Amino acid sequence: MISFRLGVEDLADTRFAISPLREVMGSLRALRAPALYPLHVRWRASVLQGLDAADARLLAALVGDTLALPDFLTPRPTSFAPTLDEQLTVVRATPPEAVRRDLLAAHAPRPLPDVLRAVTAPGDAPVAELLEELCDLLRRYWESALLPSWPRMRLVLESDITHRARQLATGGARLLFADLHRNLRWDDGVLRVDRMRGRHHVDGSGRGLRLVPSLFAHQPAPPVSAVEPPMLAYPSRGAATLWEPEPEPDAPALTALLGAPRTTLLRLLAEPLPTVELARRLGVTPGAVSQHLRVLHATGLVTRARDGRRVLYRRSPLGERLAGHRA
Repeated sequence: MISFRLGVEDLADTRFAISPLREVMGSLRALRAPALYPLHVRWRASVLQGLDAADARLLAALVGDTLALPDFLTPRPTSFAPTLDEQLTVVRATPPEAVRRDLLAAHAPRPLPDVLRAVTAPGDAPVAELLEELCDLLRRYWESALLPSWPRMRLVLESDITHRARQLATGGARLLFADLHRNLRWDDGVLRVDRMRGRHHVDGSGRGLRLVPSLFAHQPAPPVSAVEPPMLAYPSRGAATLWEPEPEPDAPALTALLGAPRTTLLRLLAEPLPTVELARRLGVTPGAVSQHLRVLHATGLVTRARDGRRVLYRRSPLGERLAGHRA
């Protein structure tokens, strides 16, 4: 069991946050133990196909046999939604002794995998080199495995936070913690996380609590180290909807949304075209076309680029999807 003692100041500073790096690291658990993450089976297969063998070995080494993660690779968010680059900047500033401590703790009692043995070498230089290599690898992995789906993932996470914030407002901490997960217990100012590897107690000491929903968490996940401030990743609601296929665009609905003239323009812009050519094809004045193009461009449905004296318009990726053609 791991427990957090939360005083009045800690409860007043209980905040939710979205952590891209937490999702990166949580997704590595899904790669390592697919049986625990049946919702992500197809995503996992797609990601593994595109992973370089050397990258895959190093990524796998970041997850212990008990699925523990090194604390320095899951830093406590300092804002509601930090970017991945902001979080990697925090990781790069990790002291070498903390890198060693957290990697050894994640793999205890087993020895470190060969690809991580550099951290046990004398001096700080090997640790610094490994840390830079890990940050570069996690960025590449993020761009290929999670970034394409991140807008949808973030929407699900934000929906969970909205639900939890409503619980906190209507029922206080007791209702909030009671519904986060069956392994959590809130009693007499102490939040207990049951069925955890290790046993330690953390005093909030006015540092507050960060609650981080995760689409790759199957149970509450506090920091492994007792020296870290209170933070808890927990399974997000709505994970089952994440990989559902999106509905195909409906032509009558698109016309009702945009109007017939703009829908027709959007369908014509599968190729770059200037205003004059669009006007010719539609049999209207260039001025009329320009008015509709301004609206379509302002809403992100078309892009424009200059070609000499002409301005060419074309559907954006969002416009492609609305028009019924996957980008």
